[in-house]
Amino acid sequence: MATPLTGSQLLAALRAEGLVVHEVRDWRRHNRNTKGPWGPMHGVVVHHTATEGTDASVDVCYDGRPDLPGPLCHGVIDKAGEVHLVGNGRANHAGLGDRNVLQAVIDEEELPKDELADTDGNRHFYGFECINLGDGQDPWPEAQLLAVERASAAICRAHGWGERSVIGHLEWQPGKIDPRGFTMDALRARIAARLSHPPEGPASPDAQGRPDGTGDGTGPPADSAGGGAGAGGGAGGDDARNPPVPPMPQHPPYEPFPGAEFFRSGARSPVLAAMAQRLIAEGCDHYRHGPAPEWNEAHRKSYASWQRKLGFHGKDADGVPGRVTWDRLHVPNTRAAGDA
Repeated sequence: MATPLTGSQLLAALRAEGLVVHEVRDWRRHNRNTKGPWGPMHGVVVHHTATEGTDASVDVCYDGRPDLPGPLCHGVIDKAGEVHLVGNGRANHAGLGDRNVLQAVIDEEELPKDELADTDGNRHFYGFECINLGDGQDPWPEAQLLAVERASAAICRAHGWGERSVIGHLEWQPGKIDPRGFTMDALRARIAARLSHPPEGPASPDAQGRPDGTGDGTGPPADSAGGGAGAGGGAGGDDARNPPVPPMPQHPPYEPFPGAEFFRSGARSPVLAAMAQRLIAEGCDHYRHGPAPEWNEAHRKSYASWQRKLGFHGKDADGVPGRVTWDRLHVPNTRAAGDA
């Protein structure tokens, strides 16, 4: 279950992706949280405003309309490709949608046809309104499309999601047509390509190039003692299947890496349940029925989200733990807990 990003986290993620971001009025405390729950988060919904003009569009998304109070999204993306943050928390943007679509987003699978309006989307989705009339004639400048791509990728990167966590309003709620003027499949392809590389924009002062703020900023970390994290594998990357850590005389606070061969079909251990609890705490949750002590597909999908969150891609984010990502997950030592 992904915990919603704080205002500061959202701002940092967007700027790290190379976006120009404007903070509108009291956006950090502007939300509809008193009207319903906010989170856990599962994805991003893209809309068009059906308005024109930056100032007027931003104002209506912040203030709302007589029949629908604001905020009407979290960020407004203008024609120049700049983002205007108008809300932080629950917003009136997604409305009721199809529970089967939500489950497909959680599982990062192909979307079914949206036929139901039985699930609260305002609780589970970030929303970006893009300034466009939505009449099929109003153009979409490349700068604006690039900003939609970057903003969506920024949130996916922050939560360890893939491109299938981004949907259009027309894919969520029956009868909606937005965004009109480009296809969501094309946008998701762009997001996938972007997520296969580190963010282009400048990192925050305490994070020079690596997701955890370490290293020299020359590229993503390698999930091994040495070598790169490229898709080619070799000695580096999360596909480097290191041997188990030798036994230790005393129980460390965290589970030592048990070796990649530990994570196989039929494996059963309290270590897997402890791992799942940590993945859930990190917002990398693809569990339908709660974490189990048996290795299964939900474990693999959740761990793949953790790998992506740390900056790994392709074969290095296949969901099979490697030593570097395991050590950074800090799975509590189940034997130490049993001795307490």
